[in-house]
This record gives sequence, structure tokens and C-alpha cells, in this order.
Amino acid sequence: MGKIVGKVTDFVGLTDIKGTEARGNAAAQATREAGLQGAQISAFRPVGMTSRFGSGQFDITDVNGVPRVTGASYTVSPELQAIQDRLMGLTGGALTSAEEAQLAAQPLGQAAQRLFNLGGQYISESPEAARQRIFDQLQQARMPTQLQEEQRLASSAFGRGRAGLNISGSGQPELYSLARAREAQRAQDIVSAEQQAQQQVQFGSGLFGLGAQQLGQQYAIPTQALGPLQSYLGTVGTIEEMGQQPFRLGLAVGGAAQPGAQAGAQLLTSGLSSAAATQQRAGDAASAQLTGFMNQMLNSAIGGMSGGGSSLGNLFGNPMTAMQYGTNLGSQQTRMLAAQDAWF
Repeated sequence: MGKIVGKVTDFVGLTDIKGTEARGNAAAQATREAGLQGAQISAFRPVGMTSRFGSGQFDITDVNGVPRVTGASYTVSPELQAIQDRLMGLTGGALTSAEEAQLAAQPLGQAAQRLFNLGGQYISESPEAARQRIFDQLQQARMPTQLQEEQRLASSAFGRGRAGLNISGSGQPELYSLARAREAQRAQDIVSAEQQAQQQVQFGSGLFGLGAQQLGQQYAIPTQALGPLQSYLGTVGTIEEMGQQPFRLGLAVGGAAQPGAQAGAQLLTSGLSSAAATQQRAGDAASAQLTGFMNQMLNSAIGGMSGGGSSLGNLFGNPMTAMQYGTNLGSQQTRMLAAQDAWF
């Protein structure tokens, strides 16, 4: 009897474990399928489109059951492609012209360098030194004239006998007038030296500015020569963008539909997962009820075999027992024993 009871107990436990495992696997499979369906619904699906400017194509491949964009391309219309080809044919000559302009502008850079060097010479001297140098040059330039004036005055004064004449303590009148004139000229030369020193600095700075203009022209000429080439390439790029419009529109349409698809996929996945969980809970509850019934039946059977007929009678007085084995005690015991024999 103990061996039979042990086998029955093992069978009940094993049946419950296997049932629980099967229900868990079924729930897991249902959840996986729900996730796969959600991924399929929410997958990004750009739309191939065509316009008079071109067309856009997308390669969608099934990867592990989920559609994926594995390639994309666009095609410019034949009419626009022909215009592009003609424009690209003009770029070769435009590039050659730009290269020739660059070679022609190189002397401007050399001229600019010479102007920089010359300007540096003019501004390398300090204003004080320049003023003194210019003043000394003026005095040295006037020296021959002043000697001639002195000689002419001396011969004239001595010739008229006025060499020793002294009026009001100022000395000889002609020499006095000459000295005053030279003092005035000296003051004027100081002012002139100052002005010329300033002009020298301004002139040197002007040479730098002129050199900068020449240098700018050296780079401006090739840049201007590149204008036609840039215009051709810009037009080619504009045509390319026109051909890309259907491609971009297809991406936009697919992107606009994706939020709704993702929301629907989330609702579907949540609903399927909840259904799988509910089904598993219901199976677990039914398994627990069945296991409890079988344990109760086993305990009642053990009690009946030990002389406690009332326990077995109580067992088969249970409505659920009556539904399965009938209401007659003898027939119920016979059927139960037969069921136990069938288990083993």
C-alpha cells in the first residue's frame, strides 16, 4: 500500500510540475509572438515614390521576422540627368580658366612684396630722427647760397665804406638784416622738417596699404575666375536635390506613419501579453484545484482502506467526485481503483 501511495504522490507532483512548465512555455511563446507582431507592425517602412524629377527606392528585407530597410537609392529623371551631363561638360574649361588666372595673378604678389619692403624703409626711422635728418639736409642745401650772400654783402659794404657802421648797437645794418633773415629761414626749416617727417611716415604707410591691395588682387582674381565653375557645380547640385525629392518624401511618409504604428503595436503587444498571463493564471488555478482534489481522493482512499469507510464515503459524496465517478460507493471505488491501475 505504501508503494502505491508513493507512486500516486509522485505522479500527482510530476503532473503538476509538467503542467506548470507547459503553461509557462505557452505563455512565453505567446509573449514572444506578441513582441514579434508588435515589431512587425511598428517597423519603419519608407514608401517608394516617383515624380517628374526622379524616383526613390527602398529595399526592405525580412530579418528574423522583422522587416528592415537594408538598402536605399534614388534616380534622377533622364531629362534632368541630361542637363547635368551638359553642365559637367562645361566644368573642365571653367577649371582651366581658373588655373590660368591664378598663374597670371602671381606678379601681383611679387609687386606687393616690393611695396612692403619699400614701405618698411620709410617707416623704419623714428619721427624725431627723420625731422632732424631733414632739417640738416635743408641747412646743408642752403649753405652755398648763404656763402654767396655773405660775400656779396661784404664786398658791397666795404666798397661803400659802411663796414664799420654800427646803428643803435645792432652792428652793421646789412649784416644785421641778413642774420634776422637767416633766423626766420631757420624757424621755417624746422616747421618744414616736421611736416616732411610726418609725410614720410604717411607715405610709408600708404605703400603698405598699396601692397595689401596688390596682394588681395592676387587672390581675388583666381577667386573670381572660379565663379563660373562654382555656378555650374551649384546648378548640378540643385538638380541632384530635385531628384532626391521623391526619396526624401518617401522617408517622410514612412516616418509620419511610424508613431501610429508604434502605438498600435504597443496596444497589441500589451493585449496579447495580458491574455497570455491571464491564460497562465487560469491554468495554474485549475492545476492547483485538480492537485488538491487528487490529494483529497488519495487521503480518502487511504482512510477507506484502513477501515475508515466514512472518509471514502465523504470523498465520493463530494459533487465533483460524483460528477467524475458516479454516486454509488461500490462503483466509485471500483472506478477509482481502475483509474489508479491505469496510472501505473
